[in-house]
Amino acid sequence: MIHSDFLRQLARTRRFTLGVPRHVRVSPDGQRVVFVRSASGTDATRSLWSVDVDSGEERLLVDPAKLAGGEDVPEEVRRLQERSRDLAAGVTDYATDAGLRVAAIGLAGRLWTVDLLSGELTALPATGPVIDPRPSPSGEHIAYVASGALRVIGADGGGDRALAIPDDADVSYGLAEYAAAEDMHRLRGFWWSPDGDRLLVAKVDNRRVPIWHLADPGDPLAAPTTIRYPAAGTANAEVTLSVRGLDGSTVDVDWDNEAHEYLIAAHWSRGGAVVSVQSRDHSSLLVRRLDPDTGALTTLRAESDPAWVTPFRGVPAYTDGGELVWGANVDGSYRLLVDGEAVTPDGLQLREVHGVDGDVVLFSASDEPTEIDLWAWSRASGLVQLAPGRSGVATLASPGRHEKAGSGVVYEAAIGGGTVVAHTATWDSGFAVTAWRDDREPVTIASHAEAASLTPRVTLLRAGSAKLRTAVLFPTDHEPGSKPLPVLLDPYGGPAGQRVLATQHGYRVSQWFAELGFAVVVADGRGTPGRGPAWDRTIYLDKAMPVLDDQITALRAAAETHPDLDLSRVAIRGWSYGGFLAALAVLRRPDVFHAAVAGAAPSDARLYGTYYQERYLGHPDEHPGAYADASLLDDAPNLTRPLLLIHGLVDDNVHPAHVFKLSAALQRAGREHTLLALPNTTHIPLDADISVNMFRQEARFLLNALGMDTTVAD
Repeated sequence: MIHSDFLRQLARTRRFTLGVPRHVRVSPDGQRVVFVRSASGTDATRSLWSVDVDSGEERLLVDPAKLAGGEDVPEEVRRLQERSRDLAAGVTDYATDAGLRVAAIGLAGRLWTVDLLSGELTALPATGPVIDPRPSPSGEHIAYVASGALRVIGADGGGDRALAIPDDADVSYGLAEYAAAEDMHRLRGFWWSPDGDRLLVAKVDNRRVPIWHLADPGDPLAAPTTIRYPAAGTANAEVTLSVRGLDGSTVDVDWDNEAHEYLIAAHWSRGGAVVSVQSRDHSSLLVRRLDPDTGALTTLRAESDPAWVTPFRGVPAYTDGGELVWGANVDGSYRLLVDGEAVTPDGLQLREVHGVDGDVVLFSASDEPTEIDLWAWSRASGLVQLAPGRSGVATLASPGRHEKAGSGVVYEAAIGGGTVVAHTATWDSGFAVTAWRDDREPVTIASHAEAASLTPRVTLLRAGSAKLRTAVLFPTDHEPGSKPLPVLLDPYGGPAGQRVLATQHGYRVSQWFAELGFAVVVADGRGTPGRGPAWDRTIYLDKAMPVLDDQITALRAAAETHPDLDLSRVAIRGWSYGGFLAALAVLRRPDVFHAAVAGAAPSDARLYGTYYQERYLGHPDEHPGAYADASLLDDAPNLTRPLLLIHGLVDDNVHPAHVFKLSAALQRAGREHTLLALPNTTHIPLDADISVNMFRQEARFLLNALGMDTTVAD
């Protein structure tokens, strides 16, 4: 087996993410950074740490192994982790007061607080199981969710009480509904007031959302899991807002959630309380200021688009001076707005706002889609590109001109007291987490991630008239011109994900397949992030054929640049949207693609979630043709090429119904195919043996389909 150790390493390190510092937060004075990290690159249990920025000295604050309670994780927490694709154990996340002096942690359904200065750890007698505990800005109280009720307890352990109690098992306060957590990136449902005397609280009523079931056939004694899943065209959860006082008062928010039923984000700081809400058809998004005394809302911004309005993570927010921070499509670019003014230039595409410190806004953006750079803006300094990992900054000469200060990918960042912490990756390194200020040397926060046993060999090109960002990978020992190589396309291709980035991290699996004897092509086609509003909307009402056509364009351009690519032997593999694209390829373009592996593929467009699916395809009752074109079932009789379908049997994102409906359609049409069902597996295979053997079976299938030596995958 070529590089047989790599697959085992990939599984035990969870794709080399274990041991990397995550969830970084910076104290207001810039002196301390708090983060979570596991003890090694194979340890999935995270602990809470802090580091002194001046000395670089680290201190262990919470070691879950020393706390009673084990790993009996509440089901709500498991589901939130699944939504965020962060499936570590231990201290998976935490929340702090405004001064970063106290942190609240939920472990095994219990509530703990830790004094971030002294390290003192306290178990509070909260009503369990505890979900999403969050201290008030002063740290005097902790709010949390238990059994669907929003509760509050004093930091001294006294006064535990409910502020909002649901009247039905399918109603909850303070939690994010499925659509928000899965597709809006909103994982929370309550927000403290700056004075800590009130909270803005979301009520989620799931009673009208269809009930779906998940059953693992490998365990016939286990009852099916019941979930509320809002499939395209069906009812969403009803979300409403209220302001709840610690004194027991309630003020309902006057929000027309029929016209704008999606609560995208909320923010409450000294600058004020503000929410963003979006219409079901995605064409309208409002930013509205909340009067917490009356519940009245005043519209600050109204965005509209005939296709969809794109929300951004981290906004709305306020500077300390009360200026609204927002992101919007302005003159054809996604731009950062402060107090209504676009402060980033045309062509620099906003990705995410990471934080506001005083009047400094920290954000990530791209002027080249393969790179996600870190930027800061303030009234005093203007627009500045930051270079993680080195001291100093590159200041822009003018809003329209700037000098590149580095390239790579920013995964996470935080700011406080002039200190910036960034979690980045580049071509030359793995993940790195660095804290720096202009006036001193940067401090590297140690990562315990394992070094990969396989180094990607990547060449980038721009394919076709659309300059599709494309990566080509060869076997390490391949000499150009020595022999023709069969080709394996390895895309994601969907609007929510990007594969071609300036970092080694995303290409390691592709390189493993290359070592088996493939030339691997990875391409980002129309609709993938990073290239602006017009590019995104090229897939409106058709996110199948334009994307597939772009994969073919990239394939042919790669073969023109690298004549060793043998276009008579072409396979394609993918997961989730990439799995859909792989199946689509052999069903609709068998003249180009000769075999496919489709993992967790959404085969029936109507069986995927409302928020994601209706953004791109509209409502299925209004655009039935778009849904038919984005589904695979009617194409089943067209299968003439080898197709392997893979699916986890307890996947609550792409339900197993997708693969079984497609398999049934293929059976009815008399089309041979292979089905690999993964027991007790969600959308992300975590079991090491299942993961390793899944890749091996994929490899043997593809090698056999293209007439290659299958023993290299044994």
